[in-house]
Amino acid sequence: MIQLFQPTCVFDLKATLGEGPVWSARDHALWFVDIKQKRVHRYDPDIGSHQSFLAPSEPGFLAPKNRGGFVVGCKTGLYDFDPKAGTFTLLSHVEPGLPTNRLNDGFVDAKGRLWFGSMDDDEEKPTGRLYRYDARGLRVMDNDYVITNGPAVSPDGQTLYHNDTLKKHIYAFDLDDHGDIHNKRLFAQLDRDGKTGEHGEGYMDGPIVDSEGQVWVGLFFGWGVHVYAPDGTLIRKVNLPVSNVTKIAFGGRDLKTVYATTAAKGLSADDLKSQPLAGGLFSFRSDVAGQPQNEINFL
Repeated sequence: MIQLFQPTCVFDLKATLGEGPVWSARDHALWFVDIKQKRVHRYDPDIGSHQSFLAPSEPGFLAPKNRGGFVVGCKTGLYDFDPKAGTFTLLSHVEPGLPTNRLNDGFVDAKGRLWFGSMDDDEEKPTGRLYRYDARGLRVMDNDYVITNGPAVSPDGQTLYHNDTLKKHIYAFDLDDHGDIHNKRLFAQLDRDGKTGEHGEGYMDGPIVDSEGQVWVGLFFGWGVHVYAPDGTLIRKVNLPVSNVTKIAFGGRDLKTVYATTAAKGLSADDLKSQPLAGGLFSFRSDVAGQPQNEINFL
């Protein structure tokens, strides 16, 4: 009998800041990045093999295109990434006037639009923004973030979730058919019960929404993943043996295999001794399937 929600490390790659997992049904593989090592990784679960590509600068996310390949959001802008050739071609600078900013997390909605955030790489100033990128061009949708994470969208396409990591907040927005967002409100937050300790329950990292509308959020310094009902109620915590869980992706042929990226960033030498798998890629089975991975349709 398959045990659910029992994480195991499937790729002990020692990532400094593993992030942005994306399941590609096209090649039955998981793609993700290591931001600080400037790497894009591909993991093949069938044979346990992997490939690694050096990005032009720190990659925060990658998003698949329906014509093949990916868009990768890096510190220096948006790039077209061709895995077959291993090449990165600059598409657009995003924030050339903010040299301490970098692009962080990203998402493709069901209409093929790319959403992503920026952040202060020093994690101090609220210079981060939420962007939408589609055939109409690049547009700022929200601002005043130190660290952005997300967004993610509900199965009906009507609610967009986006995280303010340092504030430990998940916000919800109404999303309309034109890709505009309205009615920003608090969806969930950490440390509401006054937990103590240096990091409390951790920090809201990357979010994703499953096929039933539940919001799954990686917890940096939080030792796992929180799962919230569509009304914002915490319904589950999946514990991992490492403290810095950054984001998950649903994969496999039934979209019930969950992959979690993790990070060694911010851990002391003693922490790393007690967490030898920090920075590894983990996997576990879920009783709920994820949503199919959307692809960019305008590039």
